[in-house]
Amino acid sequence: MNDDQLVIQTENLTRHFGNLVAVDRLGLEIKRGEIFGLVGPDGAGKTTTIRMLAAIMDPTEGSATVAGYDTVKEAEAIKHRIGYMAQQFNLYGDLSVQENLDFFADVFGVRGQERKERIAQLLRFARLTEFTRRRAAHLSGGMKKKLALACSLIHRPEILYLDEPTTGVDPVSRREFWDILSELHLQGITIFV
Repeated sequence: MNDDQLVIQTENLTRHFGNLVAVDRLGLEIKRGEIFGLVGPDGAGKTTTIRMLAAIMDPTEGSATVAGYDTVKEAEAIKHRIGYMAQQFNLYGDLSVQENLDFFADVFGVRGQERKERIAQLLRFARLTEFTRRRAAHLSGGMKKKLALACSLIHRPEILYLDEPTTGVDPVSRREFWDILSELHLQGITIFV
């Protein structure tokens, strides 16, 4: 396989928490534009793996590169190339849909006309246009997930990490969410679920 096509690569990636081995010598090669699903039971190390690949947590042993950058030595370069949607709702419930998008645009330095256009595009894309003034805490489970996805896409990441993205949502919202992910895949974004 041509290394230029690889966007995520791990070698013997391992993470210990005391005596507990959460991730044990994981080896992955994920191509640009792929949808990759990491499957396993609760406690298998899926979230820990995503956190290491998002450069949030360092491995105990082994190594990983994301978009050509080492997750330990070049973490900041990675953080601007990825979007990360955590399993639990991680937005600000007391802020409106619009205010959450504005906040994440500020965090990632999306400004001016680009910001205005990007937020309008994401609101349409996530089907939240008519809910911009609603507080995030008052959204349905599916709408919260779509808002979290929109916030993770504000800076146009090339890689998207989704930690159990449809847990706790109704079947209709789940279908809508996967339709949105299909559109992202067609745009060439690498999706790690």
